[in-house]
Amino acid sequence: MKQKVKKKMTRAQKNEAVWGLCFVAPAIIGLIILNFYPIINTIWQSFHKTGDFGLGNTFVGLANYTSVLTSGEFWQSLLNTIKYAIIEVPFSIVIALVLAVFLNRKMRFRSGYRTIFFLPMVAAPAAVAMVWKWLYNQQYGLLNHIFGTQTAWISDPAIAWISVAVIGVWSIIGYNMVLFLGGLQEIPHDYYEAAEIDGATGIRQFFNITVPLLSPTTFFIVQTRIIAALQIFDIIYMVMDKTNVAMSKVESLVCVFYDYTFTFDNKGYGSTMVVMLLIFIMIITVILQRAEKKFVFYN
Repeated sequence: MKQKVKKKMTRAQKNEAVWGLCFVAPAIIGLIILNFYPIINTIWQSFHKTGDFGLGNTFVGLANYTSVLTSGEFWQSLLNTIKYAIIEVPFSIVIALVLAVFLNRKMRFRSGYRTIFFLPMVAAPAAVAMVWKWLYNQQYGLLNHIFGTQTAWISDPAIAWISVAVIGVWSIIGYNMVLFLGGLQEIPHDYYEAAEIDGATGIRQFFNITVPLLSPTTFFIVQTRIIAALQIFDIIYMVMDKTNVAMSKVESLVCVFYDYTFTFDNKGYGSTMVVMLLIFIMIITVILQRAEKKFVFYN
């Protein structure tokens, strides 16, 4: 058998390779510093107990995992996180899809409507929380003023988690809508013209053409929104006060992690919660990837 002779790189090829490495180096370094190292360090911290004044970490093996798995606070916060995702993900996707279909048609002020619906994405989270806390206020909130009630929207444990999830839906609709608009513009218009000739109504076109051909975009949004919803922190942290009686029924797993890591300085226990959340997200991701072949259609 003839051995393959490796061709030596020319000087121009070497220079091209060096410049290529130089261009990708910032991204690689950023991934290592901002993504890979924190993950590895968090896993390492989960096997340790934070020493006094944050110094002298002690290896405790699986003790943190045993404490977390037997903690009612962990399971309650995980349940709160799942309940938030159950509301935020489907409602934000369905509403965004309907808006995208309407705003993909030719109409007056179409760009203005798109901008209005996307504005919540560029609004500062602190400003969003402040406005919604005013809307939900039991004494002088706008919602109670409109409905003529005295509902404790974010203080009643029975409905507080729903109220917080509504903020999440409102905040992300614009982002999902833009992604759906991109997917809709990739669908050939010939399909709709053929359907109109066959006498298909707009609703039939939506369910028989739009929904199947938009399934790759829908799957991407579902997967990314589930992952993001399970990591919810900022809305809950800024809307719910620590003294709120409904906090235990709304507090997400990341909020509990924040308390243990930065308030109680128990980084080992907090890191263990994050690792458990990471495992849970990975399981959900594997299930979604397996379901992709059954529910996603590529044109």
